[in-house]
Amino acid sequence: MKHFLISITLLCSAGCSMFTEKMGMQAEQTIANDARSVAEPMANAELFQSKQAVPNTASQMASVSRKNINHYVRGMMQDMAENLQYVNQKTPLAVSSFIFLDDEYDDASLLGNQLSESFMHELHHFGVAVIDFKTTDYMRVTPQGDFVFSRDYLELNEEQNFQYVLAGTLVNHQGGVLVNARIIGLMSKAVVGSAQGFIPQTVVDALGSSYRTDGIMMKKAGR
Repeated sequence: MKHFLISITLLCSAGCSMFTEKMGMQAEQTIANDARSVAEPMANAELFQSKQAVPNTASQMASVSRKNINHYVRGMMQDMAENLQYVNQKTPLAVSSFIFLDDEYDDASLLGNQLSESFMHELHHFGVAVIDFKTTDYMRVTPQGDFVFSRDYLELNEEQNFQYVLAGTLVNHQGGVLVNARIIGLMSKAVVGSAQGFIPQTVVDALGSSYRTDGIMMKKAGR
């Protein structure tokens, strides 16, 4: 009887040991499977070994949004330089405001005036002598600021030293504004250089004219 009880005890101990060992192996196998299931996407050849580039739309939108009116004027100036004649460092040139083709020719918008300013910079960059005829012969000092520019013809010189003028017209178009720019000889009225371009409406809308109401600076759209 004693030997029989000892045998049963040994069998139970062996069974418990085998059961514990089996449970431990199953737990290790489960952990290993879980680890493989988590790491599996890292080994996905289609995702990590594909040579197809993923487009970065955010950076593309940021690049477009950084383009202002000067970017488009620079492109038009490059086109004009390819067919420009007679104008060089020894032929002073002035730039007028751009006007809308279907509007009065004596009323410029903020867009037209800014195009004039941008073309002045590009012409100077290309080495063309540019005359800023709105510069007076003196500095006007006032409580509001110090000024050397004027749009009053009585404050400007009657005689200006330029033989050519860069001018242009604007046309509203779906999605933006068409720009027609040309350089004209004042004496001959001959066109010696021209360029055309398109400015997206988002760039036009980014311009804002300033005016004051009760001492508060307000913003108003271009045209």
